[in-house]
Amino acid sequence: MDRHSITSEEQAYFLGLIEMLADLARPRTLEWFRHPELSAGNKRADGFDPVTEADRATEAAIRACLAARRPQDAVLGEELGRATGTSGLTWIIDPIDGTRGYLAGTPCWGVLIALADAEGPFLGVIDQPYIGERFLGGPGVARMTGPQGEKPLGTRATERLDAAILFTTFPEIGTGAERAAFERVAARARLTRFGMDCYAYALLAAGHVDLVIEAGLNPYDIAAPIAVIEAAGGIVTNWQGGPVGERGQVIAAANAGLHAQALAVLNAQG
Repeated sequence: MDRHSITSEEQAYFLGLIEMLADLARPRTLEWFRHPELSAGNKRADGFDPVTEADRATEAAIRACLAARRPQDAVLGEELGRATGTSGLTWIIDPIDGTRGYLAGTPCWGVLIALADAEGPFLGVIDQPYIGERFLGGPGVARMTGPQGEKPLGTRATERLDAAILFTTFPEIGTGAERAAFERVAARARLTRFGMDCYAYALLAAGHVDLVIEAGLNPYDIAAPIAVIEAAGGIVTNWQGGPVGERGQVIAAANAGLHAQALAVLNAQG
């Protein structure tokens, strides 16, 4: 099965299922958010890559639901790895994207769930349980819901890099060369902000920012944002303009013209 063979009835089913999974995740993430006894393990020997009980419990709940409802599909999750499937479809899960922010009590983390075929992700949700905002994108759907009600998603029409708002999560983005490339773009952008994790991609899809540039991402970090942003009219590629690959270099832009300008500066020499 792939996105081209899915019927309208199946599309409606998958849309309902991905929202069900996001609903399932919300209480599990909120149980530990800003809890005085929240603690974290470290998944890295050469730095700090935290994982909490909430990360593991949330992914386990999502996977249990998928095992019951879609046992033929593959699953890739940040905490519990990969499970093979036979359908040609893969669910990609980041139970808490932005665990560092989650630990710090900020509301800029989110639950990421995507459905992908061999071409990549085509249905995705970015859910922020504490604020109660949900950004959903896929075939025929691009909408957000939250405290202000339901609104359509749509990226901005910013035409010039010097008018653009740019985000990345870490000021020390990637390698030294990657940081230098990012700083060339930042020097030309109107405004550069840091530290939003997946929420920056949600803001791009909602029409509030223009560019997100990052490096070192894993598939579960970016699959859902790709689906949401593309449904909203934006574009997401690697730093060479192709599909996001294993190097994890990502540039998300509100429109093709701005994407081309940022790519040119990103890849300029010196």
